[in-house]
Amino acid sequence: MSTQKPLLAEFPWDDRYRISATDDLLTPALVLYPDAIADNIAATVRQLDGDPSRWRVHVKTAKFAYTLRAYVDRGVRNFKCATTLELLLACRSGAADVLLAYPVMGANARRAREIAAQFPGVQISVLIENEEQLQQWRGSSLGIFLDINTGMNRTGVEQTRADHIVRLASAVRAAGLAFRGVHYYDGHLGNLQEPERSAVAHAGYDALLKILAALEASGANVPEVITSGTPSFPCSLTYAGLRGKPFVHRVSPGTVAYHDTTSLAQLPASFGYRPAALVVARVVSNPRPGIITCDAGHKAVSADAGVPTCLVLGHPELTPLTPSEEHLPIAVKDGAAGPRVGDAIFLLPRHVCPTVNNFDHALLVRDGQILSVETVSARGHEAPLLAAVAQPAS
Repeated sequence: MSTQKPLLAEFPWDDRYRISATDDLLTPALVLYPDAIADNIAATVRQLDGDPSRWRVHVKTAKFAYTLRAYVDRGVRNFKCATTLELLLACRSGAADVLLAYPVMGANARRAREIAAQFPGVQISVLIENEEQLQQWRGSSLGIFLDINTGMNRTGVEQTRADHIVRLASAVRAAGLAFRGVHYYDGHLGNLQEPERSAVAHAGYDALLKILAALEASGANVPEVITSGTPSFPCSLTYAGLRGKPFVHRVSPGTVAYHDTTSLAQLPASFGYRPAALVVARVVSNPRPGIITCDAGHKAVSADAGVPTCLVLGHPELTPLTPSEEHLPIAVKDGAAGPRVGDAIFLLPRHVCPTVNNFDHALLVRDGQILSVETVSARGHEAPLLAAVAQPAS
């Protein structure tokens, strides 16, 4: 079994990504392309037989009110998120239904309840994996999803513990809370190449169906089943066992809004996806022959997914090396000229989600023209104290 994460080796330059006045840009700069975002949303909905309600998109990639509104305008109104700030943005942007897909505890849980009270017209749900977590939601209007550990070993109940899962569902109902369904995130499968990825994903879905059968046999009604982040999205489309069931099956890819070198390598070219978010950097040094350096270190383009952190569009002769905080050295292929000091270059991140989170603002660009400067609305986290206890500085 291969565990080498797919990585796009090259992506051709497209004149739709140009910017007419790069001399006026402070770099590094995050750039979003509205037409590409719209195309990627449409491409995903096409794979879902034209039904946007089958998509519970993850907000962690989007981060922008602009992008969430683009989803809503195209009929995508079911979301999931990881932070209370993302939850707040989704509620403000027209979401109908949001799952806080992170096991929040303590003050974070109280903040989620506050947001739910602030937006009574939005169906908000949370995840649990044990009865201790369940107790903090008693008396609230929030729905409850059971989180299943798919083998990622990050959160959730191990999928072999069907008895525990059934008891939890019963406890939810006994607590007077709404049991909304099951959350089954298999994001770790992105490390597998096809056909291994689909084979492992489908075996996991087989196990999931056994869990659902046990819940049904116990008398529990399962309204919704959520699977499939970006890498396993195609796997869910080819698994017939999740179709035609009494529950609603939704998928939750998020990276597809913008794309990066990893997701473009993982997903079929036939889906028609293209990059919608780039980082514009500037060459600042030529420290020795065969090396240039630009100003997009790991504080700009995230290095969490490894090196190289990005591709330089339109420059197959360039290979990004290990970054430092503000510097990204780039190897120039022997004999190639490469960009000169002062030139702007366009970087396609290896992992776009944390890259977006590195920026306070982004440019919206169409036909080479800057349309606006947008705030990265859900970057980071909310202020660390609940409003009820926060005091102004003396």
